Amino acid sequence: MGRVILFHKPFGVLSQFTDKGTEGSPRPTLSAYIDEPGFYPAGRLDKDSEGLMVLTDNGKLQARIANPKFKMAKIYLVQVEGTPDAAALEALRRGVTLKDGVTKPAEVDQIETPDPLWPRDPPVRFRKTVPDAWLRMTIREGRNRQVRRMTAHVGLPCLRLIRVQVGIWKLNALSPGAWRFASEGGP
Repeated sequence: MGRVILFHKPFGVLSQFTDKGTEGSPRPTLSAYIDEPGFYPAGRLDKDSEGLMVLTDNGKLQARIANPKFKMAKIYLVQVEGTPDAAALEALRRGVTLKDGVTKPAEVDQIETPDPLWPRDPPVRFRKTVPDAWLRMTIREGRNRQVRRMTAHVGLPCLRLIRVQVGIWKLNALSPGAWRFASEGGP
Protein backbone atom coordinates (compact mmCIF):
# COMPACT_ATOMS: atom_id res chain seq x y z
CA MET A 1 0.00 0.00 0.00
CA GLY A 2 1.48 3.34 -0.99
CA ARG A 3 1.01 6.88 0.08
CA VAL A 4 -0.34 9.55 -2.30
CA ILE A 5 0.14 13.31 -2.47
CA LEU A 6 -2.18 15.54 -4.49
CA PHE A 7 -0.40 18.73 -5.59
CA HIS A 8 -1.77 21.81 -7.36
CA LYS A 9 1.12 22.63 -9.69
CA PRO A 10 1.28 26.34 -10.47
CA PHE A 11 2.04 27.68 -13.95
CA GLY A 12 5.80 27.79 -14.65
CA VAL A 13 6.79 25.00 -12.25
CA LEU A 14 8.59 21.92 -13.61
CA SER A 15 6.95 18.59 -12.75
CA GLN A 16 10.20 17.16 -11.34
CA PHE A 17 12.26 17.71 -8.20
CA THR A 18 15.44 19.01 -9.89
CA ASP A 19 16.08 21.30 -12.84
CA LYS A 20 18.35 19.56 -15.30
CA GLY A 21 17.93 22.33 -17.87
CA THR A 22 20.73 24.43 -19.27
CA GLU A 23 19.12 27.81 -18.65
CA GLY A 24 21.12 30.42 -16.75
CA SER A 25 18.91 30.55 -13.66
CA PRO A 26 17.25 27.55 -12.11
CA ARG A 27 13.54 27.13 -12.79
CA PRO A 28 11.08 26.36 -9.98
CA THR A 29 10.55 22.64 -9.36
CA LEU A 30 8.44 20.43 -7.10
CA SER A 31 11.15 20.68 -4.42
CA ALA A 32 10.12 24.31 -3.79
CA TYR A 33 6.72 23.02 -2.62
CA ILE A 34 7.03 19.40 -1.43
CA ASP A 35 9.58 18.19 1.13
CA GLU A 36 8.47 14.59 1.62
CA PRO A 37 11.18 11.99 0.95
CA GLY A 38 10.44 9.02 -1.31
CA PHE A 39 7.66 10.55 -3.41
CA TYR A 40 7.79 10.68 -7.19
CA PRO A 41 5.45 12.20 -9.78
CA ALA A 42 3.06 9.73 -11.43
CA GLY A 43 3.08 11.37 -14.83
CA ARG A 44 4.03 14.85 -15.92
CA LEU A 45 2.38 18.19 -16.45
CA ASP A 46 4.32 20.58 -18.66
CA LYS A 47 5.73 23.82 -17.30
CA ASP A 48 3.06 25.92 -19.03
CA SER A 49 0.18 23.89 -17.57
CA GLU A 50 -1.38 24.04 -14.12
CA GLY A 51 -3.40 21.83 -11.90
CA LEU A 52 -3.42 18.38 -10.38
CA MET A 53 -0.33 16.25 -10.09
CA VAL A 54 -0.39 12.92 -8.27
CA LEU A 55 2.79 11.84 -6.49
CA THR A 56 3.30 8.51 -4.77
CA ASP A 57 5.92 6.45 -2.97
CA ASN A 58 4.56 3.24 -4.57
CA GLY A 59 6.29 2.28 -7.84
CA LYS A 60 3.46 0.00 -9.03
CA LEU A 61 0.87 2.71 -8.43
CA GLN A 62 3.10 5.25 -10.17
CA ALA A 63 3.25 2.99 -13.25
CA ARG A 64 -0.51 2.36 -13.17
CA ILE A 65 -1.21 6.11 -13.19
CA ALA A 66 1.42 7.16 -15.73
CA ASN A 67 1.44 4.28 -18.23
CA PRO A 68 -1.05 4.81 -21.11
CA LYS A 69 -1.75 1.06 -21.31
CA PHE A 70 -3.89 1.41 -18.16
CA LYS A 71 -6.01 4.13 -19.85
CA MET A 72 -6.46 6.18 -16.67
CA ALA A 73 -8.67 9.17 -17.44
CA LYS A 74 -7.18 12.64 -17.11
CA ILE A 75 -9.59 15.59 -17.21
CA TYR A 76 -8.55 19.07 -18.29
CA LEU A 77 -10.14 22.50 -18.49
CA VAL A 78 -8.77 24.10 -21.64
CA GLN A 79 -9.03 27.77 -22.59
CA VAL A 80 -8.67 28.03 -26.35
CA GLU A 81 -8.33 30.90 -28.76
CA GLY A 82 -11.27 31.01 -31.14
CA THR A 83 -14.78 29.62 -31.08
CA PRO A 84 -15.11 25.83 -31.40
CA ASP A 85 -17.50 24.61 -34.06
CA ALA A 86 -19.16 21.21 -34.27
CA ALA A 87 -16.54 19.91 -36.73
CA ALA A 88 -13.62 20.77 -34.43
CA LEU A 89 -15.28 19.15 -31.42
CA GLU A 90 -16.18 16.05 -33.45
CA ALA A 91 -12.59 15.74 -34.73
CA LEU A 92 -11.31 15.78 -31.12
CA ARG A 93 -13.94 13.18 -30.17
CA ARG A 94 -12.82 10.86 -33.00
CA GLY A 95 -9.07 11.40 -32.49
CA VAL A 96 -6.75 13.54 -34.58
CA THR A 97 -3.60 12.71 -36.50
CA LEU A 98 -0.52 14.28 -34.93
CA LYS A 99 3.14 13.81 -35.94
CA ASP A 100 3.39 10.86 -33.54
CA GLY A 101 0.21 9.16 -34.81
CA VAL A 102 -3.54 9.22 -34.30
CA THR A 103 -4.73 10.09 -30.80
CA LYS A 104 -7.30 8.02 -28.99
CA PRO A 105 -10.76 9.61 -29.00
CA ALA A 106 -11.25 12.33 -26.39
CA GLU A 107 -14.37 13.25 -24.50
CA VAL A 108 -14.85 16.96 -25.12
CA ASP A 109 -17.52 19.58 -24.52
CA GLN A 110 -17.58 23.35 -24.63
CA ILE A 111 -18.28 24.75 -21.15
CA GLU A 112 -18.81 28.11 -19.48
CA THR A 113 -15.80 29.87 -17.95
CA PRO A 114 -14.92 27.87 -14.79
CA ASP A 115 -15.93 29.54 -11.54
CA PRO A 116 -14.12 29.98 -9.28
CA LEU A 117 -10.95 30.33 -11.30
CA TRP A 118 -7.73 31.54 -9.68
CA PRO A 119 -5.67 34.18 -11.50
CA ARG A 120 -2.68 32.93 -13.43
CA ASP A 121 0.75 34.55 -13.09
CA PRO A 122 1.53 35.74 -15.69
CA PRO A 123 -2.01 36.33 -16.95
CA VAL A 124 -3.23 34.78 -20.19
CA ARG A 125 -2.85 37.19 -23.09
CA PHE A 126 -6.11 38.91 -23.94
CA ARG A 127 -7.02 40.14 -27.41
CA LYS A 128 -10.21 42.16 -27.86
CA THR A 129 -10.59 41.06 -31.48
CA VAL A 130 -10.17 37.30 -30.90
CA PRO A 131 -12.76 35.37 -28.89
CA ASP A 132 -11.82 32.55 -26.58
CA ALA A 133 -13.71 29.59 -25.18
CA TRP A 134 -13.37 26.86 -22.57
CA LEU A 135 -13.45 23.12 -23.17
CA ARG A 136 -13.63 20.21 -20.76
CA MET A 137 -11.50 17.43 -22.22
CA THR A 138 -10.86 13.87 -21.04
CA ILE A 139 -8.01 11.84 -22.50
CA ARG A 140 -6.76 8.37 -21.65
CA GLU A 141 -3.23 8.54 -22.96
CA GLY A 142 -0.44 10.93 -22.08
CA ARG A 143 1.66 12.04 -25.01
CA ASN A 144 3.92 15.04 -24.66
CA ARG A 145 1.80 18.23 -24.74
CA GLN A 146 -1.04 16.15 -26.18
CA VAL A 147 -4.04 18.34 -25.32
CA ARG A 148 -2.27 21.46 -26.62
CA ARG A 149 -1.34 19.71 -29.86
CA MET A 150 -4.85 18.29 -30.33
CA THR A 151 -6.62 21.64 -29.92
CA ALA A 152 -4.07 23.40 -32.16
CA HIS A 153 -4.61 20.71 -34.80
CA VAL A 154 -8.30 21.68 -35.04
CA GLY A 155 -7.52 25.42 -35.17
CA LEU A 156 -7.99 26.20 -31.49
CA PRO A 157 -4.63 27.19 -29.96
CA CYS A 158 -4.47 26.54 -26.21
CA LEU A 159 -4.22 29.63 -24.01
CA ARG A 160 -4.53 27.97 -20.60
CA LEU A 161 -4.51 24.31 -19.56
CA ILE A 162 -5.63 23.11 -16.13
CA ARG A 163 -5.71 19.43 -15.14
CA VAL A 164 -8.55 18.93 -12.67
CA GLN A 165 -8.63 15.13 -12.31
CA VAL A 166 -6.39 12.07 -12.66
CA GLY A 167 -8.31 8.81 -12.30
CA ILE A 168 -10.15 8.99 -8.98
CA TRP A 169 -8.20 11.96 -7.63
CA LYS A 170 -9.59 15.50 -8.06
CA LEU A 171 -8.06 18.95 -7.69
CA ASN A 172 -11.16 20.30 -5.93
CA ALA A 173 -10.38 23.41 -3.86
CA LEU A 174 -6.61 22.84 -3.56
CA SER A 175 -4.93 26.23 -4.06
CA PRO A 176 -2.00 26.73 -6.47
CA GLY A 177 1.20 25.54 -4.75
CA ALA A 178 -0.70 23.61 -2.06
CA TRP A 179 -0.65 19.85 -1.53
CA ARG A 180 -2.27 17.27 0.71
CA PHE A 181 -2.08 13.56 1.43
CA ALA A 182 -4.76 11.35 -0.09
CA SER A 183 -5.38 7.63 0.05
CA GLU A 184 -4.35 5.23 -2.69
CA GLY A 185 -8.01 4.27 -3.04
CA GLY A 186 -9.36 7.77 -3.51
CA PRO A 187 -9.74 11.31 -2.25
